Amino acid sequence: MESYDDGAFALSGGTLAVLVEEGSRRGLGVALATARARSAGTVHILCGDEPGLIARRAGEFVSPPEVWEVRGRELTPAFAEPHRPSDVPDPAALALVPTIVGAGAEPVIEHGVITAEVQGLEIARVIVDADGARLEVGVGRHDREAFAIIHGREPVAVALARVAAEVGDHRRPGAEPHPLNRIGAERWLRARLIASPRLIGARVLEAGEPPLPRENVKEATPAVAVGRAEDGSDLVVVTSVGIDLDLVPFAADARLRLAPGARLVIVVPRRDVHPITRDLAGSLMSPAEIVSVPDDWRDTI
Repeated sequence: MESYDDGAFALSGGTLAVLVEEGSRRGLGVALATARARSAGTVHILCGDEPGLIARRAGEFVSPPEVWEVRGRELTPAFAEPHRPSDVPDPAALALVPTIVGAGAEPVIEHGVITAEVQGLEIARVIVDADGARLEVGVGRHDREAFAIIHGREPVAVALARVAAEVGDHRRPGAEPHPLNRIGAERWLRARLIASPRLIGARVLEAGEPPLPRENVKEATPAVAVGRAEDGSDLVVVTSVGIDLDLVPFAADARLRLAPGARLVIVVPRRDVHPITRDLAGSLMSPAEIVSVPDDWRDTI
């Protein structure tokens, strides 16, 4: 048995068994990559959490692994679970969208939550509770709490416009390295492509909802866009920065949720076009295309 960050695996006679650590959604890509590296013919994935999610993503591949749910010492076959319906934003939350736009930020709705983004970085979120809907400014929950303590008396619209301008200055071509341009690179790349879709042969692109809500604003998670290619065909585009073994399963799941018959295009910087990513993209029942952008895309596109 060998361990890795999100679990462990064992190989015996051409059969690979992968144990996915509880709380991880990223076991499928590791299992498929390990199977190719070890020339395994049969793959079994054992998971205690979200086996239906992993089974659904596994079903997008030509030769899917067998997925099992772990219950104590028992194993039972896992079956693909459907995507959950999209949540509808509260009307009171939607009423704050003009404030976001007026401050120079982009309103983004994912799984019923409205956020304000500047070049892909979330700078505010609409919170709905018993007191109604309100905009909280900040990058992530802890930053929003700190911002409220320090700048609580400043009008929200003014504070949001000020932060939007500051973030926009840091997330522009040629900006000096800064914490505000080191996080959310995947969504920053998506924002660039939405502004210039022809860079990847698209006619139009807009932000798309990911298969699952983001768990952490500062955690690297692929970003999704939907649109049309120059020839009018439907597109689902997934952007990522860095090597991510679970990128292809994530992207396939995004297409399955948003537009099952669409072309799937995965966009990464040139240095991140890893052979395993191409291999997995070609192993889907409906293969994905890999498109690269320059490694210095922050400054050149």
